[in-house]
Amino acid sequence: MRYGGTMSDLTALLQPDKGQSATDLHLVDKKNFDSWLGAQPERVRQAVKAQGFEGKAHQLAILPGGASGEWSAALGEEPGPWGLAKAAEQLPEGTYRLAGRGPGSAALGWLLGQYRFDRYKKEPSAKGPRILLTDDPARIAETLLLAEATALVRDLVNIPAQDLGPQELESAVSDLAKAHSAALSTTSGPALEAEFPMVHAVGRAAAPDRAPRMIELEWGDRRHPRIAIVGKGVVFDSGGLDIKPSAGMRLMKKDMGGAAHALALALLVMKSRLPVRLHLLIPAVENAVSGNAFRPGDVLMSRKGLSVEIGNTDAEGRLILGDALTRAGENDPELILDLATLTGAARVALGPDLPALFSNDDALAEALLDSGTAVSDPVWRMPLWKQYEEMLSSDIADIGNAADGPMAGAVTAALFLQKFVPEGVPWAHLDTFAWRSSPKPGRPKGGDALGLRAVWEMLKIRYSG
Repeated sequence: MRYGGTMSDLTALLQPDKGQSATDLHLVDKKNFDSWLGAQPERVRQAVKAQGFEGKAHQLAILPGGASGEWSAALGEEPGPWGLAKAAEQLPEGTYRLAGRGPGSAALGWLLGQYRFDRYKKEPSAKGPRILLTDDPARIAETLLLAEATALVRDLVNIPAQDLGPQELESAVSDLAKAHSAALSTTSGPALEAEFPMVHAVGRAAAPDRAPRMIELEWGDRRHPRIAIVGKGVVFDSGGLDIKPSAGMRLMKKDMGGAAHALALALLVMKSRLPVRLHLLIPAVENAVSGNAFRPGDVLMSRKGLSVEIGNTDAEGRLILGDALTRAGENDPELILDLATLTGAARVALGPDLPALFSNDDALAEALLDSGTAVSDPVWRMPLWKQYEEMLSSDIADIGNAADGPMAGAVTAALFLQKFVPEGVPWAHLDTFAWRSSPKPGRPKGGDALGLRAVWEMLKIRYSG
């Protein structure tokens, strides 16, 4: 399932090591660099010196072999999944193996280092595949699946809003449903207004061919534990009548990043056949400006029956998530997860790399934190500080959608969502950026999965026994 990113056939990029011909890669860390260099022949020492190689993370040096045409490479070592990513970006087409060891978790970075989004390029990247051999074939399937899910998030987030509207999001969910014999249902038009009034209100100003909808997917054995995964699907956010400045609107094609994460998580669940009953919910809207746009001061009725006074039309994501969370809770799930590019306040607090985690369940929060650390996909817990609920008070409705002041924006957004989560059901909310403003090895500038692997690791541990 690809939507514009370029990556050679994943299954070809990571293969079992059966002794086939391959170029050796030598991992060298800065601490042991001198001893390693001292053991090398003079030709290698001279090549290393000429290339300025010192064993620093992500450095690469080509090493001459003993015969004509023979060569290998030295790589500066970095622990974790991204240690081989830079090498995968820089090395020429060919087959490689790590000398004396297997790649471990770094195989993921090797795969994702070859990702490019070139759907709109006249001349897409023509660089051929860089194949890595591994001595641990049992990990290949999981690594390939994580790379596929990450590439899916990147693809969907990178596509401009002109080519990814609510209908295209629905098509992406439909593709996944067909591939895994899941049931798909979509609510739109008058039924949406009646059943999911806040989703309808946020999306009603969009053009008819970009009409709002609630997309739901059901999969799995009914005897298994039910889990609900909700993803914010704002395909473009102008801010509505509280319109964003141009700088704030520039990246708003990524405001469906939560939906992309949720869809990728569903892919992981279904392709791994995790023993759960999955309910995926994606409210898909464009927050546009027109004569029938919802207004500051309007009072919306929610699916739950709570009335919501609109203090700011740019606080729209929490509205559509509120209806989706209500729907998720109606089927008695034992766990609800929502993923959203919800607030700029979370980025001010934690920067671009750390998704903000909110949860009503300490054990669930700790499991997510531990899983994020274990797979080098960290999240950071923030408080559901009950005293801040008064910031969402309204004189004429049950609740307001935005606090009056600039403080605690991520917290008040999470507190708003909690109003729509059933009492007693463990719930976690991930406020993620879904974007990289500057490239890192294996992680090009553009859409990216942040928190996806942490959530998946938690689910595997919780439900695989």
